[in-house]
Amino acid sequence: MVKVHVVSAFSKDNNGGNKAGLVFNRPDLSPIQKMAVAKELGYAETAFVTKSSVADFRLEYFTPTEEVPLCGHATIGTFSFLNLMNKLSKNEYTIETKSGILFISVTSDGMIYMEQNLPNYSDVLSVDLFSDCLDTNSIDSKLPIQIVSTGLRDILLPIKSSEELKNLKPNFSVMTELSKKQNVIGVHAFALENKENNVTAICRNFAPLYDIDEESATGTSNCGLACYLFKYIEKKSNYIFEQGYNLNSPSRIMVNLRTHNDIIDAVFVGGFGIYIETKSVSV
Repeated sequence: MVKVHVVSAFSKDNNGGNKAGLVFNRPDLSPIQKMAVAKELGYAETAFVTKSSVADFRLEYFTPTEEVPLCGHATIGTFSFLNLMNKLSKNEYTIETKSGILFISVTSDGMIYMEQNLPNYSDVLSVDLFSDCLDTNSIDSKLPIQIVSTGLRDILLPIKSSEELKNLKPNFSVMTELSKKQNVIGVHAFALENKENNVTAICRNFAPLYDIDEESATGTSNCGLACYLFKYIEKKSNYIFEQGYNLNSPSRIMVNLRTHNDIIDAVFVGGFGIYIETKSVSV
């Protein structure tokens, strides 16, 4: 049996967020067993936390179908849980991941910030690629459709309004093939908000290639989005994204960019996590 703690990361007002399974100190588990645990749980990702010889912790991330190199919400969930259980003794930590060694910071009010890789701006895609995938009339043609990564490659898809974003009905089989062809995790669709409510954009994230039709909060995707907006819309240091409304799981993701001479030199994603339950899974 494997003990799994369930935490919802990027919660908004102690509700919503994105659930992740957390497994501590089970280096004996094989990759196949870890995937079996993730599949049994049914969440987008499960984090397996063990000792590291080069950092404070080693984190591995498994979806129900395969291992991924990084997962923002599972990392935020891990440190939120450790903080809630009074297992943290300092404000800054390092983690070893398949995306490299990254920094974690814990604020006095319990918000967890996770460092990401510096942005990689990849291919700009044609609207035509989405013609069989979703209603292309909803796409905002004033902004590019681009693959951006701060650890995981996502297609950033600008939508004209939050109402049109809400009404998107993707063809997931077509999106799966598109994701394979473009070598991405999935599609991160967003609609810019007005500045009065302090929310930068409302987002929806689709990753059917990984058996995740839609995810309620995605740290890495929103970091890519912040860097994209820094490049194309407005150069600022703080961005606030909300996600998960279509899943009745409202989430809030904070992204901080550290810059020098209008060049991004560090990316951090932050959020709160809430403890849900602890369960046992057989493998």
